[in-house]
Amino acid sequence: MSLIHVCLNVADAEESIEFYRQFGFEESWSFETPDGETENRYVADEDGVEIQLSETEGETEFEMGTAWDHVAIGVNDVDAVFERIDHHGVVEEPGDQPAAGARTAFVEDPDGHVVELVEPME
Repeated sequence: MSLIHVCLNVADAEESIEFYRQFGFEESWSFETPDGETENRYVADEDGVEIQLSETEGETEFEMGTAWDHVAIGVNDVDAVFERIDHHGVVEEPGDQPAAGARTAFVEDPDGHVVELVEPME
């Protein structure tokens, strides 16, 4: 068994695609629901990990569920990526997490989804 993708409801798929491109994701494919109301666009990294960005016509605000927390993206240098990317809010600045063996930071994407940046510690 393996994880296929994570689906995020977004207000503007194009803006979200640009956000995730900063981490090396590229648009891979898309489809529209039969009723034409929802466009699903996918971005994938070089290893094939996908994020589905689901844009439904007229929906721009979403209630975040309590079961959803964040998407984690592995990076080589948390501090450099944190400073370089155009994020939409800081949840937690870079810091060491010795128990997890990583340096992490948390930012928001255009729709307020939390994205964790993870750099393995030596």
